Amino acid sequence: MLLLSACLAGEPCRYDGRDNTVPALAELVRRGEAVPVCPEVLGGLPTPRVPSERLPDGRVVNQRGEDVTGQFRLGAQRALAICRAHNCDCAVLKARSPSCGKGCIYDGSFTHTRVAGDGVFAALLREAGIPVLTEEEYLMKRTAEEELP
Repeated sequence: MLLLSACLAGEPCRYDGRDNTVPALAELVRRGEAVPVCPEVLGGLPTPRVPSERLPDGRVVNQRGEDVTGQFRLGAQRALAICRAHNCDCAVLKARSPSCGKGCIYDGSFTHTRVAGDGVFAALLREAGIPVLTEEEYLMKRTAEEELP
């Protein structure tokens, strides 16, 4: 079973109340092959919400300067519990998200500056030994496999 960022499945749970639908991933949810989660919503944050970024020290702050680290950690723990309950063995998460980003996130300056790092949930999954791909990596892998004879 695959764990999936809910916004990629078409759920309007992004900070701005929109989604990041990837049709191929939404189809996996429809077929019962993927479980959608939004750690930020699971942590009690509203939709829409003030944009947040992860600071170099690991804290998460929103654009107003409010520390929302607790909500991000709570949501990550709740999403991990869902992952385990469904025996998910891999996750496809939203790139660059302060929750779900893998390998590259925004630096906390709200200037669209990217830095190496993981979102709170992606880091927790990786610590738990669950492989994480961004939707971009998933789509590249899928495209490469389709091109194989």
